[in-house]
Amino acid sequence: MSEGRKRKAHSAEFKAKVGMEAIRGLKTLNEIGQQYGVHPVVVGHWKKEILERAATIFEGKRGPKPAAHGDAPRATTGQRCSAANEVIDAA
Repeated sequence: MSEGRKRKAHSAEFKAKVGMEAIRGLKTLNEIGQQYGVHPVVVGHWKKEILERAATIFEGKRGPKPAAHGDAPRATTGQRCSAANEVIDAA
């Protein structure tokens, strides 16, 4: 075997940057590959992976809603009406 170049390990941030530039479509995959020193086929793979996984960003459930005024439970409409009637009767 020849003693050629070793494989490069690119960070996730680098892959996202290059893939997003490919998605924008302002340059060809060849131009992007030359700019970043990556083979155009690899740029295409990163672009494809970003597009395939984009929908999963929004699949997660929403977190719990924060309480408006602390952790106290809210009164029901009937309880609020009863309390209002008691205030009116007391007056």
